[in-house]
Amino acid sequence: MAKRYWLMKSEPNTYSIDDLARDGRTHWDGVRNYQARNFMRDQMKVGDEVLFYHSNAEPPGVVGIARVVREGYPDHTARDPKSKYFDPKASDEDPRWFMVDVEFVEKFGEIVPLDTLKATPGLENMLVTKKSRLSVQPVTESEFEIVRRLGRRR
Repeated sequence: MAKRYWLMKSEPNTYSIDDLARDGRTHWDGVRNYQARNFMRDQMKVGDEVLFYHSNAEPPGVVGIARVVREGYPDHTARDPKSKYFDPKASDEDPRWFMVDVEFVEKFGEIVPLDTLKATPGLENMLVTKKSRLSVQPVTESEFEIVRRLGRRR
């Protein structure tokens, strides 16, 4: 199967690109939207590349690149009563929520702000430019490359 491309959002005060750079690799847990879950569970594959997006930031935007290093598996935080992501309906038989592991690839010199994404030709159809709140979303290879070029120019 061909490599796919994604945009994954994280609030920088929860987990930032600097945290990923420090850790090298992490599991992407806590996603509680069924469409985003389905992308992680069913479509994300090892080697897929990810635009790392800081949401709830000023300004919000893409700050770097990560890569999927482990395909979807049950999100253990759903079964942990002490976790803010606990879901009492999740069980070993029906985990409900899934996560992937990603590794750090690169941090851009500066953020590529949402306003820049919205104003850049070729990015008009990116979900993130259409007020999508989805925390995991597909992007095309062309969109990925345009954003990577923008990030490396700054």
